[in-house]
Amino acid sequence: MNQKHGIYFLLSECGVSCGGGRLVQEKKPLGDLLLQAGTIGPAELAQALEVQQASGQRLGEVLVALGFVTEADVAKALAGQLGVPFVADHELRVNMSLARLLPPQVCRRTLSLPLKEENGFLVVAMADPLDVFSLDEVQHLTRRTVKPVAATRAGLNRAIAQYERLAALGQREGAAPEAAVTSPEMFLGAQPDDAPVVQLVNDLVDRALAEGASDIHIEPAEGQFRVRFRIDGFLREVVSPPMTYHSAVVARIKVLAQLDISERRAPQDGRIELRDKNRNVDLRVSTLPTVHGEKVVLRIFNRAKALPRLEEIGFQPEIFKGYTEVIRRPHGMILVTGPTGSGKTTTLMSSLAFVNDAEQNIVTIEDPVEYQLAGVNHVQVHSRAGLTFADGLRSILRQDPNIIMIGEIRDPETADVAVRAALTGHLVLATLHTNDAAGALTRLVDMGVEPYLISSSVLGVLAQRLVRRVCPACKEPFEVESDTFAAYGCQVERGRSVTIFRGKGCPRCRNTGYAGRYPIFEFLRVTASIEELVLRQASTAEIRNQAYQDGMKLLVTNGLETALAGQTTPEEIFRVASFGER
Repeated sequence: MNQKHGIYFLLSECGVSCGGGRLVQEKKPLGDLLLQAGTIGPAELAQALEVQQASGQRLGEVLVALGFVTEADVAKALAGQLGVPFVADHELRVNMSLARLLPPQVCRRTLSLPLKEENGFLVVAMADPLDVFSLDEVQHLTRRTVKPVAATRAGLNRAIAQYERLAALGQREGAAPEAAVTSPEMFLGAQPDDAPVVQLVNDLVDRALAEGASDIHIEPAEGQFRVRFRIDGFLREVVSPPMTYHSAVVARIKVLAQLDISERRAPQDGRIELRDKNRNVDLRVSTLPTVHGEKVVLRIFNRAKALPRLEEIGFQPEIFKGYTEVIRRPHGMILVTGPTGSGKTTTLMSSLAFVNDAEQNIVTIEDPVEYQLAGVNHVQVHSRAGLTFADGLRSILRQDPNIIMIGEIRDPETADVAVRAALTGHLVLATLHTNDAAGALTRLVDMGVEPYLISSSVLGVLAQRLVRRVCPACKEPFEVESDTFAAYGCQVERGRSVTIFRGKGCPRCRNTGYAGRYPIFEFLRVTASIEELVLRQASTAEIRNQAYQDGMKLLVTNGLETALAGQTTPEEIFRVASFGER
C-alpha cells in the first residue's frame, strides 16, 4: 500500500471518508457533539452558527472566540468525531529521537509533532487530523505509516517551540557546552535572538510557573536527561532531551545562580531572582553529582502569590479557635510540623499577619525568606557568612522582640535557644519536621532539650498536610459505606452509605481527577496531663493517646471530614496520613 493510500485506509477505519484533499465527516457535526456532551447550550450554538455564517470561520474557532468552549473541548470533540485519541497538553512531550524524523519548520507549518511508535504506526499529534495534505507530507517525510491523534493548537505550539530550541542546541554540539552561557543576566522571558540554551531554560521556567509547579527536576540518565515538574505534590515528566544538551542547560542555570560552573563533583546551592513587571519569583537551586552527571532541582517561590489570611487557610472551626487562642498568648512556643512542602511556612506567616500590629516588634529568621510582611523584620540565614539559625536567634533576642518566628529548628543549639526564649517573655513560632503533632514533643527531647523546659514552654503543636483537591470541573458524587469514616471518629452513622465526590478526569486536571491542594490539620494543645507525660519522657504514642482523650482531633479524622465535605477523597487522605494517626 502506498503512503497516501495508507493514510486514507487508516482514517477510513475511523469511520471517515476522504474527498478533494479534505476529509468528509460521516459522523455528527461538531456543534451537535458539543451540545450532546453538555459543553454548550442550544442558544450558544445558535449564536455561534450565526457568527460562523457571517464570518466563514470554522465553528470550533467561533465557539472558542466567543468563550463558549475551550480549545481542548473542540479538540476532544474532533477526536471523538474521528474515533482517534485526544492528547492533553501536558502529555505532549518532545521525543527527540522521533521528532528528528520531521524538521522543526514542517512541524510548525503543519502543527504536528511525532510522539511515539505504537504497533507499527508513528503516532503524530495534530491540531487538525482532518488535514490530509499535512498528513501526506508528514508521512512522506518520515517514511512511516502515520496514526494521527488530536491535540490543541496551544499545546502543540508550546511543544514545537521546545523542539525548535532543542534542535537549535543540537546544531551547536561542536562548541563547548558553556559557550552559550557567558553572562549572569536574569532571564525575563525568551527573546528571538537569545541563544537556544537560554530559550530552553526560560521556556522550562515559564512553563513551570504557568502550570503551578513547585519544583523543577533536571535529572541525567544514560543517553538522555529528563525534566520533571512537581505539581500538586506529584512529579510529572515534561520533556526528555538527549544527554548532549545536559551540560549546557546545567551551566546556564549555574551562571544564573552564581555557582561555580567548573565544579561538577560537589553539591552546590544558589538562588535565582526573577524580577520584571509580570513576575516576582525566587528559584532556590540545588545541584547534586550523580553517576550520569549533575542533577539540578529548582524550588519555586512565587512572591507574587498573595499570602492567604489565617481565616482562609482551611482550618476547621474548633481547630481555628484553639490555635488562635495560643498565638495570642504573650509568651511561649507554638510549633508547626509536617514534611517539606506541606504549607508550614504559609501557615506561620499568616499567623504573624493575624497578630501583627504597630505595638509588636516581630522578627523572623528564615531560609529562604518566602514572604515579606509590612511591619515585620525578616532575616535571611547565611551560613557561609556565619549567620546560622542559632546565631541569628541570639542576635534577635538582643533586639527586644515580642514575637519571633524561626523558619526551622534544625539542630539542638537552635532548639535550646528557642525554648529558653519562649520561657523569658517571648512568643516563639517555629517549624519542625515530624510525622504528627505528638512527635514534635518527643523530637525536642531527642534533640537534647530538657523535658522540664519543653513542658513549661510549649503551648501547642499544629501538624498539617496538603492533600489534592477534587477537580471542580469534573467532580461527580458517589456512594460509599460509612463504617470506615465512623471507625476514625467521624460523626456518621455506621451501616449507612454516605455521599462523597471524586473527579472523572478532564484536561483541566490532566486527567488525574484532582486540581490544586487543600490543608488538613491536627492541633495538640499542651494540657497538664500532656506536661506530665513529657516530664517522664513518655513515648509519642502515649502522648498522642492522651491528646486524643483531651479532645484532639486526629489528622486522619480531620482529613476524612474534609472528604465528606467534598474537598478531597478518602484515598488521598490515607496516602498522606497513614503514619500513626489512627
